[in-house]
Amino acid sequence: MGSDVVSRASVTLHEDETRVQNAMSGIVPSVLAGILNKAGSGDADGILNMAKNTANSGILSNIGNFFGNSSLLDRGADLLKGIFGNRMNDVANMIANFAGIRSASATSLMSVAAPAALGTLGDHANATNMNADGLLSFLNSQKDSILNALPAGLNIAGVLGISSLSDIGNRVTGASRGAAAQVRDMPGNVVRKTSRPQWLVPTLLVIAFIGLLWYMNSKNSKPEENQTVAKTTEPGAIASPPPGASIRMKLPDGVEINAYKGGIEDQLIVFLKDPSMPVDKKTWFDFDNLNFETGSATITAESMPQIRNIAMILNAFPNAKIKVGGYTDKTGDETANMKLSQARADAVVAELRNNGIADSQLSGAEGYGSQFAKVPADASDEERKKDRRIAISVREK
Repeated sequence: MGSDVVSRASVTLHEDETRVQNAMSGIVPSVLAGILNKAGSGDADGILNMAKNTANSGILSNIGNFFGNSSLLDRGADLLKGIFGNRMNDVANMIANFAGIRSASATSLMSVAAPAALGTLGDHANATNMNADGLLSFLNSQKDSILNALPAGLNIAGVLGISSLSDIGNRVTGASRGAAAQVRDMPGNVVRKTSRPQWLVPTLLVIAFIGLLWYMNSKNSKPEENQTVAKTTEPGAIASPPPGASIRMKLPDGVEINAYKGGIEDQLIVFLKDPSMPVDKKTWFDFDNLNFETGSATITAESMPQIRNIAMILNAFPNAKIKVGGYTDKTGDETANMKLSQARADAVVAELRNNGIADSQLSGAEGYGSQFAKVPADASDEERKKDRRIAISVREK
C-alpha cells in the first residue's frame, strides 16, 4: 500500500491525492483501534477468525488491485463491517470530514485498509499458532502504539460510543488479564508467555507515516504566503507561544482531544474554564496550525484537525460564543487584503458549522486586512508571516 496505491486511489475516486494521503493517515490507526475495541469487547475469537481467514484467502497479494475492482472492495467492506458493525458509516463520515473527501471515498479507502490490517494480523497469528487469548495478549502489548498514532481531532472513541481512547485500551487490558487468569485457574494448565514481537503495528502504520512524511515535505515546499502563525494583533490580546509537546486534553463533556501544550486549544480551554478571566473585544487567540491554499480561502486538509478541535471545545462549552477574525500582512493591495482576510475568516466559520456548531455560538467573521499588521511591507517574508493569521475572540462564556 505504497504511493502507487494512493495515486491509483486518487484517480479512481476522483479525489485530491494529498487528501487521500491525509485520509489514510487517519484510516489505518482507526481500523486498528476498531480491532482493539472489538477484541476487547468480548469478540477476540471473531477477530482472530476474520484475521486468519483474510490471510488464508490470499487477499493481501491483491491489495494494489482493489481500486477499480468492485468485488474486491465489496469483500473489504464486509470485513470493515465485521470490525465496526453498524458504526461503519459513522466512522467513514468522520474520516471524510477529517480529510475533506466524500464519505463514499472514505468507505472505499477503509475497505482496502481493513483487509490489509486483518490479513497482516492473520499472517502473524498463523505463524505463531495464536489462539484468542494470545491475540488479546498481543493486542494489549500493541495498544499504546495504535492509540497514540491517531491524529489529533479524530474522535474514533466518540464515534464508537465510547467515552475516551483510554477506555478502548482498558477494555483490551481487562480482557487480556481475564483470559490469563482463566488459563491460570484451570487445573493442569501451564501458562506460556505469548510472543510479543514489535513489528506488526509499525508495518501496518507505514501508510500513515508515508502520508505524514509526504505532507511535511509538501508543506515545507509551499510559499509562506499561505501560512497563519500564532501571534497577537490588537492591544491586550493573549499571546500564543510556540506550541509545546503534544498532550491529550479532556473536555468537560468527557471528550478527549489531541493538541499542543500552549497552543490555541490549551489557551481557549483555560480561558473558558476560568471565571476570573473577563470576556472583552481585545482578547484574541491565534490559530497555530491553520493554513490555506496560496492566495485563496481554501483551507488545507491538514488544517482540519485543529478546526475540529475548536468545534469539540465549543460543544463542551455550550454557553461560549466566538467571533473569527482574519488578518494579512502589509504587502499588496489593501482592498484585496480585506477581501481575502474576510473570505478566510468566513471559511473557518463555515467549517465550524460543518462540524455541527450552531449559529448561536458563532458571532460572525470579520476580515481586518492589514490594519493590525505590525511588520513593515519591506520586511523579510519570515517576519511578515507573523501578521498573516486567523484568530478567535470569545464574546460570551
